[in-house]
Amino acid sequence: MKILHVLNEFREIGNGIVNVATDLACFQARAGHQVLVASSGGEYVDLLKAYGGHHVYFDQQRNTKNLIKATKLWQEIVEEFKPDVVHAHMMTGAVIARLTRKKNSYKIVTTVHNEFQKSADLMRLGDRVVAVSENVKDAMIRRGIDRGKLRVILNGTIGSPRRKSLQEITPVDLNHPAIVVVGAVLKRKGSDIIIEAFKNLSSRFPNAHLYFVGGLDWQIARTLANNTGVGSKIHFVGFDPQPQRYMLSADIFAFPTLKESFGLVLIEAREMGLPIVASNVGGIPEALSHGQAGILVPPADPTALAFELEKLLESPEYRMEMSTKAYQDLDIFTVERMNYEYLELYKDITSI
Repeated sequence: MKILHVLNEFREIGNGIVNVATDLACFQARAGHQVLVASSGGEYVDLLKAYGGHHVYFDQQRNTKNLIKATKLWQEIVEEFKPDVVHAHMMTGAVIARLTRKKNSYKIVTTVHNEFQKSADLMRLGDRVVAVSENVKDAMIRRGIDRGKLRVILNGTIGSPRRKSLQEITPVDLNHPAIVVVGAVLKRKGSDIIIEAFKNLSSRFPNAHLYFVGGLDWQIARTLANNTGVGSKIHFVGFDPQPQRYMLSADIFAFPTLKESFGLVLIEAREMGLPIVASNVGGIPEALSHGQAGILVPPADPTALAFELEKLLESPEYRMEMSTKAYQDLDIFTVERMNYEYLELYKDITSI
């Protein structure tokens, strides 16, 4: 089968959409399918080639001049590669693939990675629309997407070709007890919520430290941290291509986001047996086995978040209990399972 993945970039920047697409492309190429990724490029190009896939430069920047150029280039790519399936992971690629498709040409699969974005409506242009959680599926139905087009394929990250094995990773030295948050520092990610929660619990646990592992995309967060009175215990370490180095040293993993379709990093935290406290929003309950593998708290509620963090901090036995629960039922979150379900979907719509 000829599979063409299209996305904006192919960079190692912690973007969950890119990570899923990279894992799929590598697994599909390794299985003997002809795989081409069209994007503006990045660090994962060499990884894809190592697995037998190929990459072609495709710039989708959204300005009129570039989109005209991109549309012409897309037609050249398609004419040369002749894909059976185009898998569009982002909005612009889905639009270009659909508007330029000729009769009896390729089939289009779109994946809704970020349902909360208004542009997610355009993913309806696919012949099949994949939701990364049941929550996303329900949301897209409410937004008017044909129920018959929709399929749910849960994300998987265990066994990813992007990642070293945990045995190969050297943990960093952290101050303990350490609460670790992985992901871009943003208001949408609830960075201010956990800063407030950490301030609330610091008087009871003066030795606790909070670590943000991700790009400081929202500079206000640093000001908020400095204004807590415990700013010296709040660390912004920046983006790390191997956040597992921090997670392996963590005592607690926190995920206070306000919006999330799934959350790949939650699976990574579970794989390491971390006690997890996360917002009860979007696809997070599904990533945490409906609350069995982690503690769910209301979003945007620093008091509730602080309460659950305090319970974990004060009880090593409770942390061990939640650590054990995190490990359970992880087998469904493998890249192998995710890739199999996508391939079955491709075969279904192409009859190959």
